[in-house]
Parts: sequence; C-alpha cells; structure tokens
Amino acid sequence: MINLKVVVFLLYCLYYVKAQQLQPILLVHGGAGDVSDESIPLKKYGVKLAARLGYEILKDNGSSLDAVEKAVRFMEEYSQFNAGLGSVLTWDGTVEMDAAIMDGASLDAGCVSVVRDIVNPITLARRVMEKTRHRYLAAEGVMKFAESEGFEILPEGSLVTSAALKALENYKNSLNATQALTKLNDIDTTLFGSPGTVGAVAIDVNGNVAAATSTGGITGKLSGRIGDSPILGGGTYADNESGAVSATGPGEFIMRYNVASRILALVQHRGLNAHQATKEVLENMKERFNQTAGVISIDANGTLGIVFTSKRMSWAYQSGNELHFGVDEGEDQVEIVTYKSFSFL
Repeated sequence: MINLKVVVFLLYCLYYVKAQQLQPILLVHGGAGDVSDESIPLKKYGVKLAARLGYEILKDNGSSLDAVEKAVRFMEEYSQFNAGLGSVLTWDGTVEMDAAIMDGASLDAGCVSVVRDIVNPITLARRVMEKTRHRYLAAEGVMKFAESEGFEILPEGSLVTSAALKALENYKNSLNATQALTKLNDIDTTLFGSPGTVGAVAIDVNGNVAAATSTGGITGKLSGRIGDSPILGGGTYADNESGAVSATGPGEFIMRYNVASRILALVQHRGLNAHQATKEVLENMKERFNQTAGVISIDANGTLGIVFTSKRMSWAYQSGNELHFGVDEGEDQVEIVTYKSFSFL
C-alpha cells in the first residue's frame, strides 16, 4: 500500500531541490581594446550568437564546461575575433595560438600554447585535460598530441588571413627591427589587428562553474611567446568555491598581476561579488602598470562581473530568455530570445 505521507514528502523534496537550482548563465567576451567603430556590428553579432549557443546547453541542464567550450569554439570559427580563424600573426607571419579551459567542480584544467594550423585550440585544451596525465602542453609536443588524437591539421599557413597580414605590415612599419626584438613589452600593439582574446564563463543548474579562454596573441609577437590566456590564475580560472574568470588584454601584464586569482581571492576571502572584485583588481592593475584590460567573471552565487578599463570590450550573456550585450562603457542592450527564431541551430 502506498504511503501518502511518503509520496507527499518526496514530492516536496523534488520541489525544494528544483527551487534551489541556480538560474544558469553563460557570459562571453570577444576581446578588449581599441575596437573600431566599423567592426562593432560584427563583434556584437558574434558575441550574441556565441552566448546563445553556449546557453543552449545550459538550458537543457547541460554542464558549464560543455557550455563554455561550445561558446568559445564558435568564436574561434568566427574570423572577427582574435582566436582560431581570426588569429593575428607573429613577427615571422605565422599563427601561434594559446587556450585554456577549467572545470570549477574538480579544479581540473587543460592548457595549450604555440598551437598551429588547428581551428579549435579550446577543444585541444580540453582533450589535454581529459586524455593526458598533464595539464599543459605546448609547441611540438601539443601538435604531436593533436595528431595522435585525430585533430585536423590544416596545411601550413591556412589560418593566415589578409587582414592579419595587413595588421602585421602596419605594425612593422610603425617601428624598427631592434625595437621589435628588444622592447616588445613596452610597445602598444592594440591598434594592430583584432584586439584581445575570446572567452566564456558559465554557471549551470548544479552550481558548477567553468571558464574557457582562447587567443591568437598580439600582432608581431616573437615566435614562442605565451600570454596570460593559458595561464591558470592569470587569464583563466574556475573554482566552485569562488567563481570563474576569463581575461583579455596585455598578457604580459595580466599574468604578472595574477588577475584571475586576485579576483577570486577577493570573492572568497573578502566577500565581494564578482563585479566588485573584478572592478577593484582591474583598477589596481591600471594604477600599478598603467595598463588596461577587460574581464568577465561570475561568482558562485551567479553574480556577473563585466568590467574593462580599456576603451571597449565586446561581451554578451544569456540568462533565461534575456540576451544582454554591449561594447562601450555603460552599454547594456537587451533582446528577448524566441527559440522559434533560433531553430536554425
């Protein structure tokens, strides 16, 4: 005989668990810096679609890790961003990419650097996390691993675009070779090529956070240069106890200031929310180095941080049926998502 009290109790428990589930959120950025006026419509389109694609996973109770990877994969395949197909060039005219992905539930992560001729370094980073006993592979080692895992290795130079070549030419014309080899850290390269990096942070219905970041680096960088994006605690980090961070900007300074770790330390140990912590760290970094940057963050309560001290940063997030996006300081446009119009996915 069915015990009615037991049934009622179980139904209450199910309702309580459902009520306690967090509202999932997927937040992306498309790079911070001197985003040109003419590129803004395409940047906005790109971050909006990336946010929607990642959120599709979250709304079906998928994991935050899957969501950030999907969002970043799209941005790597969208040539308006400095990652994957849109990567800028080294001094030698080649594409060398960095990426990292991190799971806040387990603190597991995968990082890759000096990746060549692969469209989706973020997926390669995840494969390092899941298939090796290491958490960071670079250069020839990561390329051998990619081949062993069946990644498509494009013909050499396939990722070099005319826009990237023009940006490199403009950069070289702006300085002499001696400066390029000895003073790269001191030169403002934000005007040459697409600025910044791409990244995503998310929280799923189970409260698990994740972060992913991917970049082509900076125009005219020396071959083998590695920025902050694949550095855990520098440009990327995720921990369920505090939150998740993806940074964009001058990697030599972001990694030296340990931006992601500083933000999450303020969340965990001083009780600041993601916005407050991110704002404080970026303002302090600007004061310390006279360098600007951008960060997207989310804390364990689902509060967002969208902060940039640079001129602009393209960003977007989806929560429920609201899609928020912007590029300029103070901008927060909102669109209501109707899934019927999104059926082409």
